[in-house]
Amino acid sequence: MNVVSESAQRTTRTPVSSAYGLAAPSQGSDELSTWRVELDTDAATPVHIIDREQVWMPLSGEFEIEAEGKVDRAKAGEAIVLPGGVVRQLKAVGGPAQALVAMAVGGKAMMPGSEDRIPLPWAE
Repeated sequence: MNVVSESAQRTTRTPVSSAYGLAAPSQGSDELSTWRVELDTDAATPVHIIDREQVWMPLSGEFEIEAEGKVDRAKAGEAIVLPGGVVRQLKAVGGPAQALVAMAVGGKAMMPGSEDRIPLPWAE
């Protein structure tokens, strides 16, 4: 067993969001990576692709999700299942939003139209 806490070393901040790394290979997890995401009011992730399935579980606020050409919303008590390989964008609507995210170990991000695979530092 390994109890993992959020730490400054495992936190990635951007101008609109923060990702707090939790379970990951560097923290003793063999199969799953988890992290907590905070998006500022009306802030959005870049339009991107993740090559693994992700499950986003909102903890507070509300998210607008655009994926596979569809737009939907989710709030605390719901889960967003995003298949691997689809173009997606998530946005906090009406205020800041937080979610817990889970993904199989080893997932990488890509920008539409690019073959470059970008590691997710909070999930490694």
